[in-house]
Amino acid sequence: MKGRVLIVAGSDSGGGAGIQADIKAVTAMNAFAATAITALTAQNTEGVHGVVAVEPAFIAQQIEVVLTDIGADALKTGMLHSAEVIAAVAGAFRKDAPGTPLVVDPVMVAKGGHRLLLSAAEAALRDVLLPMAALLTPNLPEAEVLAGFPVRTEADMRRAAEHLARLGPKAILMKGGHLEGDRVIDLLFHDGRFDRFEDARIESRNTHGTGCTLASAIAAGLAQ
Repeated sequence: MKGRVLIVAGSDSGGGAGIQADIKAVTAMNAFAATAITALTAQNTEGVHGVVAVEPAFIAQQIEVVLTDIGADALKTGMLHSAEVIAAVAGAFRKDAPGTPLVVDPVMVAKGGHRLLLSAAEAALRDVLLPMAALLTPNLPEAEVLAGFPVRTEADMRRAAEHLARLGPKAILMKGGHLEGDRVIDLLFHDGRFDRFEDARIESRNTHGTGCTLASAIAAGLAQ
Protein backbone atom coordinates (compact mmCIF):
# COMPACT_ATOMS: atom_id res chain seq x y z
CA MET A 1 0.00 0.00 0.00
CA LYS A 2 1.08 3.57 -0.71
CA GLY A 3 -0.47 6.68 0.83
CA ARG A 4 -2.41 7.17 4.06
CA VAL A 5 -5.93 8.65 4.01
CA LEU A 6 -7.84 9.68 7.11
CA ILE A 7 -11.58 9.64 6.42
CA VAL A 8 -13.93 11.57 8.71
CA ALA A 9 -17.50 10.57 7.93
CA GLY A 10 -20.61 8.69 9.00
CA SER A 11 -21.18 4.94 8.91
CA ASP A 12 -23.66 3.40 6.44
CA SER A 13 -25.08 0.14 7.78
CA GLY A 14 -26.04 -0.87 4.24
CA GLY A 15 -22.42 -0.65 3.09
CA GLY A 16 -23.08 1.38 -0.04
CA ALA A 17 -22.00 4.83 1.13
CA GLY A 18 -20.27 6.57 4.02
CA ILE A 19 -17.26 5.10 5.79
CA GLN A 20 -17.87 1.68 4.26
CA ALA A 21 -17.72 3.01 0.68
CA ASP A 22 -14.77 5.23 1.59
CA ILE A 23 -12.68 2.35 2.90
CA LYS A 24 -13.46 0.23 -0.15
CA ALA A 25 -12.46 3.03 -2.54
CA VAL A 26 -9.20 3.87 -0.76
CA THR A 27 -8.27 0.18 -0.52
CA ALA A 28 -9.05 -0.34 -4.22
CA MET A 29 -6.60 2.49 -4.95
CA ASN A 30 -3.94 0.56 -2.98
CA ALA A 31 -3.80 3.17 -0.23
CA PHE A 32 -4.32 2.81 3.52
CA ALA A 33 -7.62 3.99 5.03
CA ALA A 34 -7.95 5.19 8.62
CA THR A 35 -11.24 6.56 9.96
CA ALA A 36 -12.94 8.82 12.45
CA ILE A 37 -16.66 8.04 12.58
CA THR A 38 -18.97 11.03 13.04
CA ALA A 39 -22.35 9.26 13.19
CA LEU A 40 -24.04 5.88 12.94
CA THR A 41 -26.89 5.49 10.48
CA ALA A 42 -29.55 2.82 10.06
CA GLN A 43 -29.47 2.82 6.28
CA ASN A 44 -30.18 0.62 3.28
CA THR A 45 -30.78 1.11 -0.43
CA GLU A 46 -34.21 2.58 0.30
CA GLY A 47 -32.95 5.41 2.50
CA VAL A 48 -31.77 6.55 5.92
CA HIS A 49 -34.03 5.30 8.72
CA GLY A 50 -32.17 6.69 11.73
CA VAL A 51 -29.07 8.61 12.80
CA VAL A 52 -27.13 8.52 16.06
CA ALA A 53 -24.52 11.30 16.31
CA VAL A 54 -21.09 10.80 17.91
CA GLU A 55 -19.94 13.37 20.48
CA PRO A 56 -17.69 16.01 18.86
CA ALA A 57 -14.99 15.57 21.51
CA PHE A 58 -14.78 11.84 20.74
CA ILE A 59 -14.60 12.55 17.00
CA ALA A 60 -11.68 14.88 17.69
CA GLN A 61 -10.04 12.19 19.82
CA GLN A 62 -10.34 9.64 17.00
CA ILE A 63 -8.64 12.11 14.65
CA GLU A 64 -5.89 12.97 17.14
CA VAL A 65 -4.85 9.41 17.97
CA VAL A 66 -4.68 8.48 14.29
CA LEU A 67 -2.75 11.55 13.16
CA THR A 68 -0.25 11.51 16.03
CA ASP A 69 0.55 7.83 15.50
CA ILE A 70 -0.21 6.65 11.95
CA GLY A 71 -0.32 10.07 10.28
CA ALA A 72 -2.02 10.95 6.99
CA ASP A 73 -0.99 12.07 3.53
CA ALA A 74 -4.53 13.21 2.69
CA LEU A 75 -7.76 13.90 4.54
CA LYS A 76 -11.36 13.38 3.43
CA THR A 77 -14.59 14.50 5.09
CA GLY A 78 -18.11 13.29 4.44
CA MET A 79 -21.09 13.48 6.78
CA LEU A 80 -20.35 15.98 9.57
CA HIS A 81 -23.93 16.58 10.74
CA SER A 82 -23.58 19.67 12.97
CA ALA A 83 -21.69 22.93 13.46
CA GLU A 84 -20.13 21.52 16.63
CA VAL A 85 -18.75 18.54 14.72
CA ILE A 86 -17.37 20.77 11.97
CA ALA A 87 -15.61 22.96 14.56
CA ALA A 88 -14.12 19.91 16.30
CA VAL A 89 -12.91 18.36 13.04
CA ALA A 90 -11.41 21.60 11.74
CA GLY A 91 -9.65 22.20 15.05
CA ALA A 92 -8.17 18.71 15.06
CA PHE A 93 -6.94 19.11 11.48
CA ARG A 94 -5.31 22.46 12.25
CA LYS A 95 -3.59 21.01 15.32
CA ASP A 96 -2.36 17.66 14.02
CA ALA A 97 -2.40 17.84 10.19
CA PRO A 98 -1.61 21.40 9.08
CA GLY A 99 -0.98 21.60 5.35
CA THR A 100 -2.31 18.09 4.62
CA PRO A 101 -4.55 18.17 1.52
CA LEU A 102 -8.25 17.93 2.39
CA VAL A 103 -11.05 16.69 0.14
CA VAL A 104 -14.44 17.95 1.33
CA ASP A 105 -17.50 16.02 0.17
CA PRO A 106 -20.31 18.29 1.47
CA VAL A 107 -22.75 15.54 2.40
CA MET A 108 -26.04 17.32 3.13
CA VAL A 109 -29.03 15.22 2.12
CA ALA A 110 -29.27 11.47 1.55
CA LYS A 111 -30.66 10.20 -1.73
CA GLY A 112 -33.99 9.44 -0.03
CA GLY A 113 -34.28 12.99 1.32
CA HIS A 114 -33.05 12.54 4.92
CA ARG A 115 -30.98 15.54 6.06
CA LEU A 116 -27.42 14.51 6.96
CA LEU A 117 -26.25 18.08 7.66
CA LEU A 118 -28.37 20.24 9.94
CA SER A 119 -29.48 23.54 8.40
CA ALA A 120 -27.76 25.41 11.21
CA ALA A 121 -24.45 23.80 10.21
CA GLU A 122 -24.42 25.10 6.63
CA ALA A 123 -22.75 28.37 7.63
CA ALA A 124 -20.06 26.48 9.56
CA LEU A 125 -19.35 24.34 6.52
CA ARG A 126 -18.94 27.44 4.34
CA ASP A 127 -16.98 29.54 6.82
CA VAL A 128 -14.86 26.99 8.67
CA LEU A 129 -14.19 23.95 6.47
CA LEU A 130 -14.31 25.17 2.86
CA PRO A 131 -11.36 27.57 3.30
CA MET A 132 -9.28 24.55 4.37
CA ALA A 133 -10.17 22.40 1.33
CA ALA A 134 -7.81 21.44 -1.45
CA LEU A 135 -10.88 20.13 -3.28
CA LEU A 136 -14.64 20.52 -2.83
CA THR A 137 -16.87 17.92 -4.55
CA PRO A 138 -20.52 19.08 -4.52
CA ASN A 139 -23.34 17.55 -6.51
CA LEU A 140 -25.87 20.02 -7.90
CA PRO A 141 -28.29 20.08 -4.93
CA GLU A 142 -25.34 20.63 -2.59
CA ALA A 143 -23.95 23.35 -4.85
CA GLU A 144 -27.33 25.10 -4.77
CA VAL A 145 -27.31 25.21 -0.97
CA LEU A 146 -23.71 26.40 -0.74
CA ALA A 147 -23.97 28.96 -3.56
CA GLY A 148 -27.46 30.18 -2.71
CA PHE A 149 -28.97 29.98 -6.20
CA PRO A 150 -30.41 27.29 -8.51
CA VAL A 151 -27.88 25.07 -10.33
CA ARG A 152 -29.76 23.34 -13.15
CA THR A 153 -27.60 23.81 -16.29
CA GLU A 154 -23.94 23.66 -17.27
CA ALA A 155 -23.85 27.47 -17.25
CA ASP A 156 -25.20 27.42 -13.68
CA MET A 157 -22.49 24.91 -12.73
CA ARG A 158 -19.80 27.25 -14.01
CA ARG A 159 -21.24 30.22 -12.13
CA ALA A 160 -21.59 28.16 -8.94
CA ALA A 161 -18.01 26.89 -9.16
CA GLU A 162 -16.66 30.42 -9.49
CA HIS A 163 -18.82 31.52 -6.57
CA LEU A 164 -17.69 28.62 -4.37
CA ALA A 165 -14.04 29.25 -5.21
CA ARG A 166 -14.38 32.63 -3.52
CA LEU A 167 -15.17 30.78 -0.27
CA GLY A 168 -11.65 29.38 -0.18
CA PRO A 169 -11.33 25.89 -1.73
CA LYS A 170 -8.34 25.59 -4.04
CA ALA A 171 -10.39 23.56 -6.53
CA ILE A 172 -14.04 22.60 -7.08
CA LEU A 173 -15.29 19.47 -8.84
CA MET A 174 -18.89 20.11 -9.87
CA LYS A 175 -20.61 16.74 -10.32
CA GLY A 176 -23.29 16.94 -12.98
CA GLY A 177 -25.11 13.68 -12.39
CA HIS A 178 -28.33 15.55 -11.58
CA LEU A 179 -28.44 17.24 -15.00
CA GLU A 180 -31.13 16.08 -17.40
CA GLY A 181 -30.14 14.05 -20.45
CA ASP A 182 -28.19 10.95 -21.43
CA ARG A 183 -24.80 12.68 -21.17
CA VAL A 184 -23.14 13.49 -17.85
CA ILE A 185 -20.94 16.57 -17.52
CA ASP A 186 -18.51 17.22 -14.66
CA LEU A 187 -16.54 20.44 -14.34
CA LEU A 188 -13.24 20.89 -12.48
CA PHE A 189 -12.51 24.54 -11.65
CA HIS A 190 -8.96 25.29 -10.55
CA ASP A 191 -6.39 28.02 -11.09
CA GLY A 192 -9.09 30.20 -12.65
CA ARG A 193 -9.96 27.77 -15.44
CA PHE A 194 -12.31 24.87 -16.16
CA ASP A 195 -11.60 21.31 -17.25
CA ARG A 196 -14.72 19.67 -18.69
CA PHE A 197 -15.46 15.93 -18.57
CA GLU A 198 -18.37 14.43 -20.52
CA ASP A 199 -19.48 10.84 -21.02
CA ALA A 200 -22.58 8.71 -21.52
CA ARG A 201 -24.78 8.28 -18.49
CA ILE A 202 -24.58 4.81 -16.94
CA GLU A 203 -28.07 3.62 -16.10
CA SER A 204 -28.25 1.99 -12.69
CA ARG A 205 -31.00 1.15 -10.23
CA ASN A 206 -28.84 2.36 -7.37
CA THR A 207 -26.32 5.21 -7.51
CA HIS A 208 -26.14 5.32 -3.71
CA GLY A 209 -22.65 6.16 -2.48
CA THR A 210 -21.05 7.23 -5.75
CA GLY A 211 -20.12 10.65 -4.35
CA CYS A 212 -18.42 9.12 -1.29
CA THR A 213 -16.53 6.71 -3.50
CA LEU A 214 -15.32 9.39 -5.92
CA ALA A 215 -14.13 11.78 -3.21
CA SER A 216 -12.28 9.01 -1.39
CA ALA A 217 -10.62 7.78 -4.58
CA ILE A 218 -9.41 11.33 -5.24
CA ALA A 219 -8.09 11.59 -1.68
CA ALA A 220 -6.20 8.32 -2.20
CA GLY A 221 -4.70 9.74 -5.37
CA LEU A 222 -3.60 12.88 -3.52
CA ALA A 223 -2.08 10.73 -0.78
CA GLN A 224 0.00 8.88 -3.34
